[in-house]
Amino acid sequence: MPRRQGPVIFSGIERYAAFKKALEMDRSAVLGEVKDSNIRGRGGAGFPVGLKWGLAASVQAEKRFVVCNADEGEPGTFKDKLLLTEYPALVFEGMAIAGFAIGANKGFLYLRGEYRGLIPVLEKELSEIRKEGAFSKKDITGKKAFDFDIEIRLGSGAYVCGEETALIESLEGNRGEPRNRPPFPVNTGFLGYPTIVNNVETFAAVPHIILKGAGWFKSIGTEISSGSKLISVSGDCEKPGVYEVPFGITLREILKMTGAGDTKAVQVGGASGTCVPKREFSRKIAFEDLSTGGSVIIFSRKRNMLEAAENFLRFFEEESCGQCTPCREGVPVLLEGVEKLRKGECSGKYLDDLLSLAETMQCASKCGLGQSAPNAFVSIVEKFKNEYKLSKKRGKERVFNG
Repeated sequence: MPRRQGPVIFSGIERYAAFKKALEMDRSAVLGEVKDSNIRGRGGAGFPVGLKWGLAASVQAEKRFVVCNADEGEPGTFKDKLLLTEYPALVFEGMAIAGFAIGANKGFLYLRGEYRGLIPVLEKELSEIRKEGAFSKKDITGKKAFDFDIEIRLGSGAYVCGEETALIESLEGNRGEPRNRPPFPVNTGFLGYPTIVNNVETFAAVPHIILKGAGWFKSIGTEISSGSKLISVSGDCEKPGVYEVPFGITLREILKMTGAGDTKAVQVGGASGTCVPKREFSRKIAFEDLSTGGSVIIFSRKRNMLEAAENFLRFFEEESCGQCTPCREGVPVLLEGVEKLRKGECSGKYLDDLLSLAETMQCASKCGLGQSAPNAFVSIVEKFKNEYKLSKKRGKERVFNG
């Protein structure tokens, strides 16, 4: 069970009660309730869920698909694993409600390869659902008017498949590489059909919205960021773990709650996120401030922040699919720059060039991996200047070798 702070939504509810209620509503009413709740995707990007579902539902197509992104690969994030372990029925129910809302009869749970140990638990839950006919609706003649089934597909450990179009490519049996957009998955997704992709936490929240109403959901959090958020807390603290907190909670409150002392910095959003120094601990977990998929990594004063930046960049160097030039060529250059900074061999001019390269990567990379790969480097270099000294010598430094 998640540790909890303030108003919560992941409390026990009657099994499949939300799905039964949804079947008594018009599809448009279900879409309207989700849209009115202002729920945004819990994966970090924060795209409005109701808008995504509405777009997929409006496309004329013979088939539609629902995909649950359970490829939890962001360093420092482990809250989806807890949901799949302790609340699998809730996640599947959210997927079924989405299927009813957009007119889809098939769903996929794309499971992170390292979580293969969860498959027996998930398959057992799905077996019970099928046996009970829990996600079926019959018309007055006794025939099935709606039937929704879910299939588990296992990923192969590629970080890039957390990006929805790369995930869809993998589902189709191809190499997991991001697609050019447009078209978007809501128009042309799995096998060319309209597809919605949301993460585990998003689907787990939907049944509560249907049962308790959009107004109740919006009463938690902030005006822009509705509801609660699951955060995975790790690093230098006494009580690491998964916490459910209302949006709008400050980093200072999280540090107190987790028993973190003598904290120098907090990395919010994993390797692709932002490193926040002590002077900014009043900032809030919210889409309008610090958006995160759930990772909160705490660094005490004994940690070297350039070493942290190097670790994050090595992770991205390993995980880059190599498809686009800014990411493929940019990450190794940033990594070389961090190594020079640690040795005191980086000039001010070269650092400016590195920051310019980071900006180019954020704008020109094809997918979220390349766009976010420089984030930790930029925030650490700009906010922890006391941790390095620039060389006064101008060496033979070039950002690119060509």
